[in-house]
Amino acid sequence: MQENYDVIIIGAGPNGLTAASYLSKAGQKVLLLEKRIEVGGGLATEEITLPDYFHNTHAIYHLMADYAPPLKDFEVESRYGLQFIRPELQFALPLSDGRSLCLYTDVEKTCQSIAQFSQKDADSYREAHQRFQKITEDFMGPATYCAPLPLLEQVIQLEESGDVGKDINYLTEETPEAIVNDLFENDIVRTMMLYIACHWGLQYDAGGVGYMVPLLINRATNYRLCKGGSHRLSNALTKFMLEYGGEILTNADIKRIIMEGDTAKGVEMGNGTRYMANKAIISTIDPHQTFLKLVGKDNLAEDFIEKVNAWEWEHWSLCHLHLALEEPPQFAAAAKNPDINNALVYVLGYESTEQLKKHWDEMGEGKLSDTPAFNCCFPSVHDPYQAPPNRCSGLISQMAPYNLNGDKEKWLRMKFKEECAEKQLAVLQKYAPNMTRDKVLWWNMTTPADIENKFVNMVQGSIKQGAYDSLQMGYNRPNEECPNHRTPIKNLYIGGASGYPGGLVTFGAGYGTANVVAEDIGAEKWWPVPEHVTAARAKGMPL
Repeated sequence: MQENYDVIIIGAGPNGLTAASYLSKAGQKVLLLEKRIEVGGGLATEEITLPDYFHNTHAIYHLMADYAPPLKDFEVESRYGLQFIRPELQFALPLSDGRSLCLYTDVEKTCQSIAQFSQKDADSYREAHQRFQKITEDFMGPATYCAPLPLLEQVIQLEESGDVGKDINYLTEETPEAIVNDLFENDIVRTMMLYIACHWGLQYDAGGVGYMVPLLINRATNYRLCKGGSHRLSNALTKFMLEYGGEILTNADIKRIIMEGDTAKGVEMGNGTRYMANKAIISTIDPHQTFLKLVGKDNLAEDFIEKVNAWEWEHWSLCHLHLALEEPPQFAAAAKNPDINNALVYVLGYESTEQLKKHWDEMGEGKLSDTPAFNCCFPSVHDPYQAPPNRCSGLISQMAPYNLNGDKEKWLRMKFKEECAEKQLAVLQKYAPNMTRDKVLWWNMTTPADIENKFVNMVQGSIKQGAYDSLQMGYNRPNEECPNHRTPIKNLYIGGASGYPGGLVTFGAGYGTANVVAEDIGAEKWWPVPEHVTAARAKGMPL
């Protein structure tokens, strides 16, 4: 059996759905293949504890909702009723002595909180906020949705573009720790800022990716929840694609990409069915699966195989504890700052940079700390839909190594999960005394090994499909032979988190791939250039 399409997309996560939606409306006959039963990838909301407790089981925070072109182009708000919630108090770091450090959407309120620890740091934050906002607006935000330039070319053009470009080049070579220490003097303030700068994948002592620090600190007051759960977002993208004739096949067992010479021509399924792609195949899964398994080594040059094998997964993963709670937590620090009970993200257990760096160093050695520290969120405080009336849904998210002293299977043992849950809950109760065990009605833990088992492209629990280091970021993600989503295989494109700009739900990879494919196949680009990109280009930024 054989069917013909214009474009075939492998993987129905956020990026696959994005590319499929753009190209379907552009008049292309699109087939989206998804290995799992559900579409949406990490955009999932599930009842995994008790009935009517809705848990965002992978992607919960939306950092780029104010920049992402698909949200406007697909009219997700007016067309599908999608809404985002941006709480005023974004990050809170409660301390054992009852104080707390809080980051608000209001800059001055943040400065007031920082001033408890250091007036100098409060003044520095005000200046850094303006500086990092300009970097984000003028380059980092728009660049997420533009094709990257080769590194040397980008450095030169940034240097010639003016003060913002020069600042980006300077920060790039600095480590996150050096940037934070240069801005702030108080150790509590440094702890919060270093956690924010590194939590999504940066090594605190590694240079070459310092340009990410201003973006991540800027985004720390721009986190959003999707009202009704993250699955509402994947549902909106799915509806848009289907309305324009796109097709989705779930439970899709892909055997190989069909090659004719050096050209990808289609996909063969495990049952022998062949789907042919007249114009393009987009893979949103990782480089190993895409090239070594589906294309096959026989169709690849030896030096390219070496580059694929050199791909590094992330140096840590996440251990999630999803909670069905009898009531919302009441933090002891609320006695001094009542706002704290309404924070979006809490950072618990880190009260010094020494503790923070020790945790990261232990993860690098395959160790899990006996005194866990983590971030946590209680979505139903902001979106009552996500828990029954007067109850509360919760999420504890702890950075953790995939291999525990070389033993990943330990993560799958129920007794070990119970031990981890008890330690995490003890830390939560330390800062929120009402969170006694009887208030925890049920819990469900997702470990790094569980993440890998659920999402096969997240090897070793790699939530961004690959480490964020200077050798596999920007133009080189996943390597220099696959720039701007194109690959050495004709008609085959990389469109997932292993391509530029990387992971998290930014839609950047899917958007960028849709642009490239539309250009290459001569499809109508019905979508406009984003306003923030046009504005940045007008300022001379290399986009």
